[in-house]
Amino acid sequence: MNKRDQKELMVFLGMIGPGLLVYLFIVAYPILYSAWLSFTDFNPNSGGDWSFVGLLQYKTMVEDPNFWHAFKNNMIVVAVSAFGQIPIGFVLAYILFRNRVKWGHFFQAMVFLPQFLSTIVIGILWKRMFAADGPASRIIQIFSGDPSRQFDLMLKADTVMYPIGFALIWMYTGFYMLIFLANLQKIDKSMVEAAKIDGATEPQIFTRIIMPLMTGAILVSAILAIAGSLKGFDLIFAMTTQGLQRNNAMVLPIFMYQTAFQDYRNPMRFAYGSAISNAIVIISMVMILFSNWVGSKFNAGEDY
Repeated sequence: MNKRDQKELMVFLGMIGPGLLVYLFIVAYPILYSAWLSFTDFNPNSGGDWSFVGLLQYKTMVEDPNFWHAFKNNMIVVAVSAFGQIPIGFVLAYILFRNRVKWGHFFQAMVFLPQFLSTIVIGILWKRMFAADGPASRIIQIFSGDPSRQFDLMLKADTVMYPIGFALIWMYTGFYMLIFLANLQKIDKSMVEAAKIDGATEPQIFTRIIMPLMTGAILVSAILAIAGSLKGFDLIFAMTTQGLQRNNAMVLPIFMYQTAFQDYRNPMRFAYGSAISNAIVIISMVMILFSNWVGSKFNAGEDY
């Protein structure tokens, strides 16, 4: 290696070295440490002693009914994101793209507004909205004429995810709307105008021109929705109170947090919590790979 090559190598290492070190210590090390921890019985309360237990933590997780309850709720959140936020965001973006509403910029800003607010603040606002003595209960009382009626969906195990799903749609639909609108604006409008001249109806334009060109954006949005849904913590945590209500609405990140830090029966179960966090990563990867597979069947991103 000549001096010039050595100099270029030193410059290269100098450019990527600091970023690589930051990545290794902040991202790679916690991931590897969590993976290792899940195969032990490490607990700070036991003096920091640990022993290798193999797949015991994962076996405990699979046999834990709380895990499957949290998994079911998480799948509801994923469904709300994939079949609620994304379709509604797409329709709103198409309405704006086709100039079907007046004051389109104002409409766009209002739908996107929740993205500027803190998730915790939004959670507290919706928690107050859906409280037994909150505005939702008051509206029900006005329309029913019964002053004793209350909005009690947040209090029931089988309905608690409905208001949470509504809040999730309200908060994140604007994000996907902006993604779709940015991609729609890249489409050559002359194609749409030519289709109209040829007698194509609005539904035909939507299904035969717009949709094929947007498969790539839809796939990216689906991946973002899956990843965000499986790591979502703050909104649901803020909307629910301690005890039965939070347990009814428990999702995998909250289950992991409570297991590792809040379990009064056996606190600081870091190893079990690590196994749950690794399960979240594995589930995310499986669902994202499935989304990519589905996208490949529709040639997502290849047409445009």
